[in-house]
Parts: sequence; structure tokens; C-alpha cells
Amino acid sequence: MSESEGVADTVVRQWREAAPEAVLLDGFHALKHALRFGAEVRLTLTSDRTSVLELAAALADDLTDVLAKTLVQVPSQVLRELVPRGHTTEVAALAVRRSARANRDALARLPRPAPVVVLDNPRNLGNVGAVVRLAAGFGATGVVTTGDIDPWHQNAVRAGAGLHYATAVERTSLDGLPPGPLYVLDPEGEDIRSVTVPDDALLAFGSERHGVSPELRSRATKLVSLPMKPQVSSYNLATSVAMTLFHWAATGPAHTGDGSGPDSPTPDA
Repeated sequence: MSESEGVADTVVRQWREAAPEAVLLDGFHALKHALRFGAEVRLTLTSDRTSVLELAAALADDLTDVLAKTLVQVPSQVLRELVPRGHTTEVAALAVRRSARANRDALARLPRPAPVVVLDNPRNLGNVGAVVRLAAGFGATGVVTTGDIDPWHQNAVRAGAGLHYATAVERTSLDGLPPGPLYVLDPEGEDIRSVTVPDDALLAFGSERHGVSPELRSRATKLVSLPMKPQVSSYNLATSVAMTLFHWAATGPAHTGDGSGPDSPTPDA
């Protein structure tokens, strides 16, 4: 057995042992954001070390040295075996999930500087990840989901570009929601343009088809709606969240004046 084959066998064994309890960071952007926001990354594999380091130098030079020390190159067929639907950037990593206790503490802490997004029984993992990415960009306190899907599923983490580590992300029951006034997005609610959303609000969104559950709706402090032309049935979930967070950032009492919000989102690097 050659030295390279021995390395491959070792990392494959390590990967398979760690994978069941780890978060899969699939692709360069997911790895980049996780590292920037303090994720504990256990193992980083690539089939093209040179290309990944060139990408880091061009897009995230703050991480070039870290990646140069931690990237392990394996044959492309080995990487495909471990991550069958791998990202085109040919890099994947395993990281420790952010602790549930840290997330719950962040979500429950008052006074809260920014809202919490509540996704009521979401069904699409890609939408969940997109919402996490928005929440991180707008500086929201976090994202909580109800229902049976795990917001840390690898498909959600991939759609969120690794930004689960930039904000609090947890699944909970309705009785376990963080404290704060509950603003529920509902077609029968008050036009959000006439509403000031407080920083400590919970912003609750249902599915495009069914909306929020009757139980959550009954708990609302206020029902609010997004402007929409007649005969248009709904917005995509992530679009609705983006519109609502933008309204909060642009018009909330702590942010009026320059319209920039807490930490204005910038294009992805």
C-alpha cells in the first residue's frame, strides 16, 4: 500500500466514524462561513487542494493559512463516495454542531437586539437554509422551527451556506418558543407598512400552502400581512422573510435615520 492510499484509508475511516454526529459542510462557501463564525471543524477533505487554496486566496484570504494546514487531499472517487452529491468546489468538511444550550440561551436572552424568525412546520429544507442565510445577513437573533424536520440537516446547511454558525438555529415546540411579542404573517393581518416591528419580536411564518397553524395564530400579539397584488396567491417563504426583515431593519425604532439596519448585508464573498 502506498503512502497516499494509507492516508486515504485513514481519513475515510475517521470520516465515517465522525459523520453520524457531525454537521456536513458541503462546498467552499459553507466551509468558509462556518470557519469565520467559529465552527469547530474536525476534518476537511478535497480532491483538488490547489484549486481550493486558489479559491480561498481569491475569495477568503483570511482563511488561506487555516485551510493550507487542514486540507487533506484524497482521490476524487473517495470524496464522491463519502459525499455522493458533492459541491462543484470539490471540498467538504465535518464540523461540530453548535450546542443546543448556546442556541437556547441566545434566543431567550432579553433585551433582544433583533427579532427571532419562527418557521412553523416548514417542509422544504432548502427554504429553511435560505432563511438562515437571510437571518445571518440581517443580524437576526436566530431562526427556530417547529415540526419534524431538523433545521441542521445537511441540505439546510448547504442552502444556508454554512451560516448556521452565524446565528442561533434550533427546533422547538410552540410551548418552547422564546419570549417576546409574536408577530404572525397572515393574509388577514394589518399591512406591515403601517406597523413598527420591535427588536424583541418573534416573526412567525407558515407554509405557502397552509400558512401558520391555528394554534400559533391564536397566540399572535399582532397579525401582519405583506403587500401583494390581487390574484397573487403567495410569496416564497424566503422572500417573505426577507421582506419582513428588511421592513424591520429599515423602519424599526433602533434603525431609523439611515435605513441601513443593524449590520447591512453585503454580497457573498
